[in-house]
Amino acid sequence: MKTLSLDLRQRILKAYDGQDSTRDQVARRFDVSVGMVKKLLSQRQRLGDIRPQHHRCGRKPLFDAGCCRRLQNLVAARPDATLQELREALGVDCTLVAIHYVLIRLGLTYKKRHSMPASKGARTWPKVAGAGGAGRAASTRRGWSSSRNRRSKRTGPGCAGAVPRASACALPARMDTGVPPR
Repeated sequence: MKTLSLDLRQRILKAYDGQDSTRDQVARRFDVSVGMVKKLLSQRQRLGDIRPQHHRCGRKPLFDAGCCRRLQNLVAARPDATLQELREALGVDCTLVAIHYVLIRLGLTYKKRHSMPASKGARTWPKVAGAGGAGRAASTRRGWSSSRNRRSKRTGPGCAGAVPRASACALPARMDTGVPPR
């Protein structure tokens, strides 16, 4: 919905003030809602101004300047605090992602410390293994699939003994092209 022009706002209030008209009649005359007429009357009474109040609309930020300062101090004091610990210390009801975005906006980084200290040079993974199934040669019979399906499926040239199904291996015996065979 578009904002009403200042001129239309003035004409609505002039019509309401000058004549013996009700809000409903003024709303019908200018093709606006009764709520808009009420809003204009109340805005004029509260603020003394009938211009659109765009700066007052939208969601208000949870993190004001004071909250951002407290967050900076918390991160400086405890750089290894998790986002959840920062949220609890701030006492703000928001998501963890919201705190993450505020940290980015402030140019702050935080370091998560794992529950155990990192090992100092000891290998944390096993030796490098070979490719794929090279570890045990006899684990799958040659020509058979290793899928978990209980029905065995033959693979390989000709697909002899395969489960009857439409597949790339099943070709028709002769294709009927309309040309007699030689």
